[in-house]
Amino acid sequence: MLEASKFPNLNGLVELANRDGIDIRPTLLRVMTDLYVQKAQHTQQEQKHFTELALRLIDLVDAKTRAIVANKIAGYPTAPAAVRQRLLKELISIKAPEAPDAVTGPFAGSGTAPADELSELFFAASAEERRLILLNLPYALLPPAQPITPAIARESTHRLEAAALGHNSELFARELERILGISREQARRLYDDESGEPIVVAAVALGMPATVLQRILLCLHPAISQSVQRVYELALLHEEIAPDAALRLVAIWQASHPAEKPSSGPGHRPQYWHDESERNAPALPVTRPKVPWDELMQKHRADGA
Repeated sequence: MLEASKFPNLNGLVELANRDGIDIRPTLLRVMTDLYVQKAQHTQQEQKHFTELALRLIDLVDAKTRAIVANKIAGYPTAPAAVRQRLLKELISIKAPEAPDAVTGPFAGSGTAPADELSELFFAASAEERRLILLNLPYALLPPAQPITPAIARESTHRLEAAALGHNSELFARELERILGISREQARRLYDDESGEPIVVAAVALGMPATVLQRILLCLHPAISQSVQRVYELALLHEEIAPDAALRLVAIWQASHPAEKPSSGPGHRPQYWHDESERNAPALPVTRPKVPWDELMQKHRADGA
């Protein structure tokens, strides 16, 4: 029988949930989660009670309810890890491989789906689903990529910004390939993505300043640069994502689409980087236009009014 001793406002709902013929469990889970996230801190007993009840209900409610609860939990930093992992598992459909040796590399023995499956699930997800995945990735049993050293990250940030300002998509993709340790094909996919989250992930992994990311976003795919609301949403996502989450997704990309030429790992320039064509190429413009961010935000607020 369900209990609600730590959530006194739910006694009536719990009684209904235990009656035959009345499925109040979706409402119970949503209301219980609402009450839980309204309180900044919880005792150990309250955490235990919420975890047990939430895990029990998550398996009994519909997918829409699970998505609603996942969204609420994503914005609550101290939510129980077990609840986060269960909702993340539901959100991106992680499943254990059929054979123990089906997964090799950094995901071997992790109990998750192969990296290529996780990568495709991310790209197939909607913008909101991608946000929830990224906010919950730190709680998933996935190894992060090696952090990129600050000096190399700053150099790469400069290269990416210059390529974006020069509208040089190929050079932008080449730099993503180099700094993230992924294939050229995957790097182009990150650049061409019309939703924009992959570029935000790369920016977080690099520790890229927000103003630089905003300039890059305004020079990318027209579907992004021509939408004030989309640029605004991606800028907020940049603030929300933890570096650990970004590095975990980078690790997924590295495992599913590794660099085609040997390198010393993410954040290290391979010997083949400075080829003859690049040395003879004209310098990219580095003039940094002022981002009219205040004007963009005023227009965004006006459109939403």
